[in-house]
Amino acid sequence: MSNPPTEFKLAGVTRPEVERPLALVTIDNAADHTKPTVFGRPAFESLERVLGELESGDWAGLVITGKPYFFSAGADLEEFSLRATPELAREGSLTGHELFGRIRDLPYPTVAAINGACLGGGVELALHCDARTISTAVRHFACPECFLGIVPGWGGTQLVPRLVGAETAIQFVVENPMRQNRMLEGRRAHELGFADRLLEPAEFVDESLAFATELARKSAESATEPQAGKTPQEEPVADTLRKARTRLDDAVHGAAPAPYRALDLIEGALSGWSIERGYRAEEDAIAELLPSPQAQASLYAFDLVERRAKKVPKLDAEPRHVGAVGIVGAGLMATQLATLFLRRLELPLVIADVDEQALERAQASVEAELAGLVGKGRYDQGKARFLGSLVRTTTGRAEFAGCDLVLEAVFEELQLKREIFAELEAVVTNDCVLATNTSALSVTAMAAGLRHPERVVGMHFFNPVALLPLVEIVRGGQTDGATAATAFELATELRKRPLLVKDAPAFVVNRILARLLSVVLAALERGNSIEETDEAILRLGLPMAPSVLLQMVGPRVALHVLETLHEAYPDRFPLSQTLRNYAEGREEIVGDEHSPLSQDEILETALAAIAEEIEHLLDEGVVPAAADVDTALILGAGFPFWLGGITKHLEQAGISERMAS
Repeated sequence: MSNPPTEFKLAGVTRPEVERPLALVTIDNAADHTKPTVFGRPAFESLERVLGELESGDWAGLVITGKPYFFSAGADLEEFSLRATPELAREGSLTGHELFGRIRDLPYPTVAAINGACLGGGVELALHCDARTISTAVRHFACPECFLGIVPGWGGTQLVPRLVGAETAIQFVVENPMRQNRMLEGRRAHELGFADRLLEPAEFVDESLAFATELARKSAESATEPQAGKTPQEEPVADTLRKARTRLDDAVHGAAPAPYRALDLIEGALSGWSIERGYRAEEDAIAELLPSPQAQASLYAFDLVERRAKKVPKLDAEPRHVGAVGIVGAGLMATQLATLFLRRLELPLVIADVDEQALERAQASVEAELAGLVGKGRYDQGKARFLGSLVRTTTGRAEFAGCDLVLEAVFEELQLKREIFAELEAVVTNDCVLATNTSALSVTAMAAGLRHPERVVGMHFFNPVALLPLVEIVRGGQTDGATAATAFELATELRKRPLLVKDAPAFVVNRILARLLSVVLAALERGNSIEETDEAILRLGLPMAPSVLLQMVGPRVALHVLETLHEAYPDRFPLSQTLRNYAEGREEIVGDEHSPLSQDEILETALAAIAEEIEHLLDEGVVPAAADVDTALILGAGFPFWLGGITKHLEQAGISERMAS
């Protein structure tokens, strides 16, 4: 579905303080807040027409703002993805430079009034104005291009460092995007120097016009210099960039070219390049990067996350009302889930565990989280007390009688989970949903023996719960549509991205990660060091090394997943005595041969194993398409966009073709 065309709409505003009118330009696409304004060919054609009026008219100043909730989401990525040739990519960058440059050259003060989300090209447009106001309501202010395998191509790498200095520019243009696309809120953007005024949303446009009027009055006395010409003084730029490149090496291990190119462009901006020279360098970079495998994979991944992952499957049933929820378990994962449920749903919450001390720790953890949010200004004391009052703890089951959904998050033992569900079924209503956070066990087997197995569903969250957005909604053999729809709806209300999957051992993410871990364990047992196996896999640019992932998941959980998969697929998931040793607290690697692999061989073996496992997942119908596997790995395991999840990289590297043959 194509984006509605964005237009720049010009109106004149009379102010008594100045003789000539102010020009007010609104970036709009005549759609509601679900359709952000983006810059493609129609937008640039509209801007060119408006620039003709701005250049020929007798204006006192200019204010550019956006429609409600959006300043601009930047480039139209649908159109950009089609510009996969160096020539078309360069043309797109050049067009933006020329048009935004004309805004910079206007002979009167210009103000970007950033009223809502401002991303990529929206930031770059704002930087070409003399000054900027920003609303306290802004939640998304960022240049995410490096996250997408490219660099800011409309002046961002040149104007950001001139405005805020090297360290902040590196963080904003390079490091924030590479940290799962972190964004700034309006207040923080103002603190860092991106905006001249921080304004409340109620009178935002009027106050921005007043600011522009103030600049217009002053311009008659002394010319207003663009803020982008002032570079803050800080530590030597060479040292700052050297440290940044070291951090980047540690994060992506050279797997993504875009952030390195962005650092080169920032360095050029601070080394004395003219703006025009910087523009040409950005055009060269876009011409090279946009057609690259990494950028094309990133654009594919972006479409998955922003479109495919938001689609609701057809379940032929409406979700049930959920007015109270319960969680069985008070361990680390269960406590994270309890905090999430409380914050997002604001519903009565029952937490149960057989261990009173575990319940006390869980209650204290929830209270500490609420107190932390009060300290950050997110909640006031009254809101925190209200949420805290919704939580009850118990060692029994009777308190779950009023719950509409109960999620178990206890240790991964099938018999234990079956016993818990049987106990719950004795006290809850017939239409209460019973959900499991199992990471690998069969939801169908868990529901066997219940009077109502149709109301059992898997809701597999990922650790850390607060950061990873995926929830695998696992439909067991007897799970009915209303149960699946309720779980799907609840995950959405938790601001997570639910993915409907078929009940199969370890589902999607853990199954692929376990296959990867099997390759790593085999290499260790052949004589490779942990450092060698880590470095081999990190060359993909994954967010963490296999050894770190194993420690975060926990060797006991990893062993459980591997044993579950070995029982189902013994040829592809061999048991590992080394992993068993880790799970039992021993650091002993078991191996009866010394024939280590090269790092190239480890990586190629891992990719071939992943490709094979994806083929099996699709053949079994665990998910309908490879795109769903990619979505799961991006949202549930933090796989980088520039791999396209993984299948795009497997295609680009020719591994999928070799597996097929």
